[in-house]
Amino acid sequence: MYVSRRPPDFAILFTVLILVCFGMIMVFSSSSVRAYYFYNDSFYFFKRQLAWSILGFIAMIFFMNYDYWKIKKYEKLIVFVMLLLLVLVLIPGIGKKVNEARRWIGIGALTIQPSEIAKLGMIIYLSCGLERKGVKVQSFFGGVLPFLLVMGVVCALILKEPHLSATVLIGITTLILLFVGGAKMTHMIGMGACGFVLALMLAISKPYRLKRLLSFLDPWANPSEEGYHIIQSLYALGSGGLIGVGIGQSRQKFFYLPEPQTDFIFSVIGEELGFIGAAFVIIMFMFFIWRGYRTAMAAPDVFGKLMATGITSLIALQFLINVAVVTASVPVTGMPLPFISYGGSSLTITMSQIGILLNISRYAEVK
Repeated sequence: MYVSRRPPDFAILFTVLILVCFGMIMVFSSSSVRAYYFYNDSFYFFKRQLAWSILGFIAMIFFMNYDYWKIKKYEKLIVFVMLLLLVLVLIPGIGKKVNEARRWIGIGALTIQPSEIAKLGMIIYLSCGLERKGVKVQSFFGGVLPFLLVMGVVCALILKEPHLSATVLIGITTLILLFVGGAKMTHMIGMGACGFVLALMLAISKPYRLKRLLSFLDPWANPSEEGYHIIQSLYALGSGGLIGVGIGQSRQKFFYLPEPQTDFIFSVIGEELGFIGAAFVIIMFMFFIWRGYRTAMAAPDVFGKLMATGITSLIALQFLINVAVVTASVPVTGMPLPFISYGGSSLTITMSQIGILLNISRYAEVK
């Protein structure tokens, strides 16, 4: 069924490695002030990011050499672990609460984010299930509905944390995979409309979410409160000009930008490296997305096509939403920039996904 294994897509591999190395530099540059102030160590975040990037690199190499179709054997185990972790994180004493959100599970000195595992877990589950269903996916009750029920349970658990951005990502990725898997267009339109209404209801269900939505429409209406983060991000991007103020010279990272090493790291890139630096990041991601979808189209089986599509789409969505947030194109939401933002479990899981994508590329029928 499968052709002999070839070398991986080196274009994807080198693009990812460049982004990760670039991210290490920007994590240090954007976090050194906060790290020194809170931990008396300018390298606090950098050292942890370095450790996680090494772990992520090992995971990527492992999955790059682990035949991707063997993952199907562990589908039920992956779904079970995914749901178990999403339940455990909600239990006080197990789940770690930070800023009124319970999104992390502490394991010794390390913390993992179950929602990151859920993103990959859902891609694996959907890819396996859609391959089994085949043309039956065109039936709503016998084909699409079972996937929507599992997605609903996963999203409901993540919303309890609460983590709206991860919920949106999983929802959109599910719809993309259902479309690629052969679901009827009428079903897709109906699901999309229901998803939009539900997302709107969730956005206005909490006062802080409604304020974020309104501040996105006019951040200068309340510049010292709801609109503060967006305005500071725009100040950073505007200050960079064409070539930036210089690496390490950001002024907005001095406690103006919220979490400059994570959600707003692209703002620091724009400030320090200017339009050229920001454009470099965008071009690299666009190139990666093209190669990822190219791998999906050339995969030798349905499972590989769906897996490659899901992985590429998930990373593309995170990139697009992060850039859209910091440029005031969409309401503010917590969304790290893949490969670049500080975050341990996020980076490791994303690198694992890249390993799977690279393994699929080794069997691609067209190089």
